[in-house]
Amino acid sequence: MSRWYNTHMTKFEIITIFPKTIEEYINTGIVRIARKKGLVEINVHDLRKWTTDKHKTVDDTPYGGGPGMIMKVEPIYNAIKELKKENTIVAITTPKGEQLKQKKLVEFSKDKDLHMIILCGRYEGFDQRIHDHLVDYEFSIGEYVLSGGELPALVLVDGITRLIPGVLGNESSLDVETFNEDFLEYPQYTKPEEFNGWRVPDVLLSGNHKEIDNYRKKRLKMV
Repeated sequence: MSRWYNTHMTKFEIITIFPKTIEEYINTGIVRIARKKGLVEINVHDLRKWTTDKHKTVDDTPYGGGPGMIMKVEPIYNAIKELKKENTIVAITTPKGEQLKQKKLVEFSKDKDLHMIILCGRYEGFDQRIHDHLVDYEFSIGEYVLSGGELPALVLVDGITRLIPGVLGNESSLDVETFNEDFLEYPQYTKPEEFNGWRVPDVLLSGNHKEIDNYRKKRLKMV
């Protein structure tokens, strides 16, 4: 492992009311490998830890009336106050946020000392004062509504983690990956050469790397 890898430490603090949902994922696959290598640290926090009433309340009815419940400002404030450091980025999952793009993931992954708190939304969203006073980055993973912010939080963590040098076994795969430079990846094939009458294109079997490269470039699709 190179010296650059040793000095790279990305740290995530994920705040949720369903910590087991997060823990299941971060203990598998690429994220687990990154944690094992010491390149990423992920701490999962139950928001109810920062409540003060005996019922561990994290939500309440909206002022002015309306359906559903709103996540309260007090426990969020207390959590951020305890976890935030000087250069911490506080991120929030919300359908109203900036749609997450690969370029943003690359940007975050280049920060060798990234420390990010991610707030997972639930119910009808957060008290607006959280948006106005406590958050640095608001993001969405698409133009649709989910039951909670745990999945978007994991998308953000996974997307950043896999870009950190030393995490992937074959980092050259990142050079031609989907969404890099606004292109979708070219079609890929593997063995067998023929299945059910469907053949792998002859050019990919030719061994002519120049022709293969030209073939692939022609089949890249713009995002």
